[in-house]
Amino acid sequence: MKKYFWMGFAGLLLFEIANVYFIMPMPGSQRMNSINFAYFLYKWRWIFRALFGIILLAGLLGTSWKRKWVPIIPVVIVLTVAYMANYKMAADAMFRQPKKTITANTDQNKIEKNRLVLGVVINGEAKAYPVQFLGYHHHIQDTVGGKSIMVTYCTVCRTGRVFEPMVNGKKETFRLVGMDHFNAMLEDATTKSWWRQATGEAITGKRKGQKLPEVLSVQTTLAQWLLLHPGSKIMQLDPAFTKSYGDTAMKYENGLSRRSLTGTDSLSWKEKSWVVGIRMGNEQKAYDWNELKKRNIINDTLNNTPIALVLASDKKSFFAFELPIANDLKIINDTLLFNNRHFRIDGTGIDTLFSLKPLYASQEFWHSWLTFNPSTLKY
Repeated sequence: MKKYFWMGFAGLLLFEIANVYFIMPMPGSQRMNSINFAYFLYKWRWIFRALFGIILLAGLLGTSWKRKWVPIIPVVIVLTVAYMANYKMAADAMFRQPKKTITANTDQNKIEKNRLVLGVVINGEAKAYPVQFLGYHHHIQDTVGGKSIMVTYCTVCRTGRVFEPMVNGKKETFRLVGMDHFNAMLEDATTKSWWRQATGEAITGKRKGQKLPEVLSVQTTLAQWLLLHPGSKIMQLDPAFTKSYGDTAMKYENGLSRRSLTGTDSLSWKEKSWVVGIRMGNEQKAYDWNELKKRNIINDTLNNTPIALVLASDKKSFFAFELPIANDLKIINDTLLFNNRHFRIDGTGIDTLFSLKPLYASQEFWHSWLTFNPSTLKY
């Protein structure tokens, strides 16, 4: 019966390790197409635990141990590994959610103006969410202009996305469950399906193939955002997570970090290089950040439609537009010139009632954009 004890021990140990290995950034795990296997292990985790636990218990009780302390060691090892995998190393335990999103008006704001934010405007209400906070929480739920939104960010992909947390017409609740191909995964509370942060798509589970509605957002410095939206509310530091937010030196935001997962490669078209990805219809295109910094504006065509990508004078805030006709957009001191009409940097008309149509555009690591947009074009 002793062999059953060791079989149960080995089974439990390997299962607990595998259950966390495939959904966390461990050596080799994020380059595998293993999401369905990982979900299978997670879905049936209590069956596996019960099976191996019964085998271990049968071997333990059916064996006469000369040294009573011998079986205690492997049992302690299994319990320790299980505790670490399910509590200490669990994604939602490492990156906790705020109970309430704290916001402030401009006159009460305590966030530095040179910080990067994701900005959202809905029904006339504007809110800004600092990347520093989003990078830790990975996702927060809030309300803007009377609409429920979920603001998400993955530091390993450098992807900021905003979605409506609506599935089949009902508001859904999510939790951070892990990572796949270096991108954060969220689990819905109703069906336990797993959703990819970069695309808002359910990648495994009952809701596989469904997508969350995306909300237009822009990434700018807080200073630039407040120039455009002086009445905006700004997410503030939550005292419960002061030690967790980190990045006080802004290395990550400025591309100076050299960490293996979140560091930036200053060269172009490397895995950790920055690109701006734009989607229009069935086409996607990536634009090299270094090229954009040199030119400040890129006029192009995507999906047979003229578009423009512009960079503000702070060299951090960017915007993309669909143009009504094929005529180059120009930029002068953060003012856009098109067809002899002037526009703000965000496309809002200055001397015209007409405004340029904004496009969904995101700054992210090249490896992320290429992974989730395999048919992308390169500018």
